[in-house]
Amino acid sequence: MMKTVGEVLITLLERRGVAHIFGIPGVHTVEMYRGLDGSSIRHITPRHEQSAGFMADGYARATGKPGVCLLITGPGVTNAITPMAQARADSVPMLVISGVNRAATFGHEEGYLHELPDQQAMMAQVALLSQTLHRAEDLERVVDRAFAAMTGGRPGPVHIEVPLDVMKQQIAVPPERAEVKIRRMPDPALIADAQARLSKAKRPLILAGGGAVGAADALQTLAETLDAPVVTTTNGRGILGGHPLCIPASPTLPAVRDLMADADVVLAVGTQFGRTDYDMYDDGEAPEIAHLIRIDCDPVQITRGRVPDMAIVADAQVAVAALGLQPQTSEGESRADATRISALNSLDATYQSHIDVIDTITQAIPGVRIVGDSTQVIYAGNMYADIAQPWGWFNAATGYGALGYGPSAAIGAALGDAAPVVCITGDGGLQFCLSELGTAMDETTPVIFVVWNNNGYQEIERFMVDHDIKPEGVTPSAPDFAAVARAYGMPAERVEGIDTLGSALTRAKAAGSAYLIDLIVP
Repeated sequence: MMKTVGEVLITLLERRGVAHIFGIPGVHTVEMYRGLDGSSIRHITPRHEQSAGFMADGYARATGKPGVCLLITGPGVTNAITPMAQARADSVPMLVISGVNRAATFGHEEGYLHELPDQQAMMAQVALLSQTLHRAEDLERVVDRAFAAMTGGRPGPVHIEVPLDVMKQQIAVPPERAEVKIRRMPDPALIADAQARLSKAKRPLILAGGGAVGAADALQTLAETLDAPVVTTTNGRGILGGHPLCIPASPTLPAVRDLMADADVVLAVGTQFGRTDYDMYDDGEAPEIAHLIRIDCDPVQITRGRVPDMAIVADAQVAVAALGLQPQTSEGESRADATRISALNSLDATYQSHIDVIDTITQAIPGVRIVGDSTQVIYAGNMYADIAQPWGWFNAATGYGALGYGPSAAIGAALGDAAPVVCITGDGGLQFCLSELGTAMDETTPVIFVVWNNNGYQEIERFMVDHDIKPEGVTPSAPDFAAVARAYGMPAERVEGIDTLGSALTRAKAAGSAYLIDLIVP
């Protein structure tokens, strides 16, 4: 059967298990949209291509599958660069497929619509792989290569561009075949060496990052066997959530640093040792580690950050499961408990009150996934927040730090998974993507949007004051958010003071639909 490249592309994505595509159609992609007719893939239309990327990001974190965007050439892909950079910083698999002008026009700058001097070269700066489909018959290989790049090592964003003339060419639909699964297996000799070192440890410690999410069950078994505390980074929150061995606190905090310094063997699983996790305040006081074993799926990534005494390049779940040990005791629960108490007490009263807000949300809505923007409550939660399940907490306030991430990512997460979703966003951050409230209503995603409304960029204002800088540019005016939400047909209310949040959440949960709470805070 002969079909256009655009149609066959959709068929190949469908075979790969793609269930949702985020995009805004344009004349440079309509041929690919032809393939959606009769497909099982659901198309989601945001109001802006940046939001499409953030929705794909949230979808990928909630499902563990790549988020897919379909975007026009030129402004479509340039609008997606920010979410691609966020996905790269946080190792999130994202596939961005775009159109591009005819290959014969490349580099001539003759004024074609949406023309860029070299779109592929530009996208290659943020993508793990960016490739132009020059020949129609290479389509299946290019798609295979894209998925291998996204999932074969450290995950991240990948870009495929299809020239307008190639998009319309007719090719045969390839026969179905088994998908190639890529899992890095650990070196048995290294596993044996790690077992020996861990079995001799008197004060073992585990550090779990976002790359350990898929190994959460195996990690819990190992932690219990070793009697080892587990420190979770921002993207690792929810691993061992609520467990006596879990320390849901930032490695930046002095109590956690003391625990790291005291450990005689540290096993770091799927963590980048990024500065925003381990040295948020850039004080350069991250401790020395006596003996560090790192497990990471990427041989390049394992050379960044802390240099390990032993490097195991492998799939986290496979490697952790292979570390079978005899049960031992190391006062792990008491060490974890003391660290949790000290870490929480080291935070000032404001941060502790914000952590109480997070606890209010998790108690009001069991099993909730909290997706955040860069705002005060999220900063506090990144320092300390006990979350029930992996990927139950994520945001853009670390790593690349893109403002306006939360609302769109929350919509993507709600589309990908049935867990209830609460988005915490600031009054400034929501205005980056206010129109996506309409997308939430279009797609009937029951996200509860909590607007932390402190009348501006208060965190930045405080930073300016603390550094003897006269505050400037930190008080952008905000609309009546509840009125805007209701204009989209979304139920909404405005409440004052954080003590009102619990009852508002109860009403929002009962609504069973998208809901906005404009929370006015001092």
